Amino acid sequence: MGSEQDRDSVPCSNLPFCVPHKLKFRVLREGLAVCRLAADARFPAWALERGFFAVVRTLDHEISVVCSEDRVPHGAVVEPGWIALQLEGPFPFALTGVLASFLQPLAEAQVPIFAISTFDTDYVLIKREDVQQAVAALCAAGHENAGEERV
Repeated sequence: MGSEQDRDSVPCSNLPFCVPHKLKFRVLREGLAVCRLAADARFPAWALERGFFAVVRTLDHEISVVCSEDRVPHGAVVEPGWIALQLEGPFPFALTGVLASFLQPLAEAQVPIFAISTFDTDYVLIKREDVQQAVAALCAAGHENAGEERV
């Protein structure tokens, strides 16, 4: 009997690249922004008010904030225009190649990404204008679009 990982594998022989995992994902339509703050900036309470957000502080370089586009303060260093693709997890920590399996088709399709990992799953941010191209590339590689969630 095959393992859970075997059931979720996609055969590589008929694809231009190998996708070891077949994943389900959902398109989250909330408009997101990626912001850069100075490493010594205060924790950005403005990013936490509602919707999706992630905050990462590096040891000495920066604070990166991903939040709703309408939460970004005037004058912030920002890259707007993202939406998130949410992989349906959770994924065991010992499972390898999950994110790589999802990103390979996007790289082949020349779709830029910004990745965020959580305890249970991964989120791949793509530019809003690339959503159709990204979904088509992912589905062609054997991944399944589980639908859209509007905010």
